[in-house]
Amino acid sequence: MIAFIPGLLAGLSLIIAIGAQNAFVIKQGLTKEHVFLTVAICSAADALLIALGAAGLGRILQSHPTLLEIIRWFGVIYLIWFGIKSARAIFRNESMPTSTGQSPNAKKVATTILGFTFLNPHVYLDTVILLGSISNQFKSDRWFFSFGAMLASLIWFTSIGYGAKAAARFMSKPIFWKILDSIIACVMFSIAGYLAFAQL
Repeated sequence: MIAFIPGLLAGLSLIIAIGAQNAFVIKQGLTKEHVFLTVAICSAADALLIALGAAGLGRILQSHPTLLEIIRWFGVIYLIWFGIKSARAIFRNESMPTSTGQSPNAKKVATTILGFTFLNPHVYLDTVILLGSISNQFKSDRWFFSFGAMLASLIWFTSIGYGAKAAARFMSKPIFWKILDSIIACVMFSIAGYLAFAQL
């Protein structure tokens, strides 16, 4: 428990932020489409990256900064594309994306969430390098720390995904979706800009 609780708290402190991944999970919850799949992929991806960090991958990434640079620019392009897509949706008069019969299928949802996860260098900085470094401070107990951080991801994604699903019936008017798409577009463009110009 000495390692597990700090892992849980560290994981929550890093994941509770309005980012591209969280924004997509919330939107997917509001559409009530493929919520379990979305939550499962996000949680499993975080668990994998945290485990790789605890196993020592962080040191390898730090010694190969070019790899993070490649991921950074793929991430910038991907976020800009999704931001444009969200901005275009603002001008459509829809109450719910599912109401048009054109909601994304499971494969498209999975591909999108994997893109938000693995094309964002900050995911590697937070999970593999930062949490990986902290977990290794606990030496033989590093996996208990890692399990705590993994549980934090599972709790968070489940909460926002199913919380949004439960709240969807109160947010069915077209104006809500215009506001949501505006916020998501701003989030995507902001993160893309930060990734393009920040020193990682």
